Amino acid sequence: MKLTFLGTGTSFGVPVIGCHCPVCRSPDPRDKRTRVGAVVESDSGTRLLIDTPPELRGQLIANGIDRVDAVLFTHEHADHTHGLDDIRAVSVRRDGPLPMYGSAGTLEVLRQRFPYVFDDAPRALPGTSKPEGRARPIVAGTPVQIGDITAIPVALPHGQMCVFGYRIGPLAYVTDAKEIPAAARAVLSGAKVLVLNALFRTDHPTHMSIPEAVATARELGAERTYFTHLTHDNLHADLEAELPRGMSPAFDGLTVRID
Repeated sequence: MKLTFLGTGTSFGVPVIGCHCPVCRSPDPRDKRTRVGAVVESDSGTRLLIDTPPELRGQLIANGIDRVDAVLFTHEHADHTHGLDDIRAVSVRRDGPLPMYGSAGTLEVLRQRFPYVFDDAPRALPGTSKPEGRARPIVAGTPVQIGDITAIPVALPHGQMCVFGYRIGPLAYVTDAKEIPAAARAVLSGAKVLVLNALFRTDHPTHMSIPEAVATARELGAERTYFTHLTHDNLHADLEAELPRGMSPAFDGLTVRID
């Protein structure tokens, strides 16, 4: 299995508009962070896109990805969904709409924001095209089979709302979570690779801080942990140097092989 980080930044992205801090002015390409998204690919070629961030078109081009078999949504926030229109270049090559999985609530919000993606009528005029998606509601704890990949949605608190993380074989993928409840911990524990959101060094009401993420990673016990949803508070090189062994900040374009 292969994991590709399309984007690893917060909702502001890095650099932040109007900011001239050392991170936003850094020449290190790892400090340039677009909004969070990822692609998981099995050895037989099944590809799952996790979220559709606003920079999706550029992310897919930069990573040479021209096909996915389905989309898994974590939640409906704009930084995770507002690149949805860019799936047109993917869906136009398919025989039918691209399957899109997420909670019923998330898919309903997306249906309201992007009705033309999910509505079969009206059809695109001859010589034109439109993005086509098929909503597939899923519930926490119930596995979904997509090609040869089994994904288990995991319910996680994000402020007053619930988001989905995913256990995909040896991979546990969590973003925008404040904590890992016991039921989720049972599903996510034992993964070889853990992806975990880590925001500020100080406490935040809806996201794990970096110290909270480190403590959570230790409890879940993955062989390797990669932190995502990072802000412009930390230079990549500095954060990488201080994290415990087996934990690293992810960066846009990072590819991880999971055997």
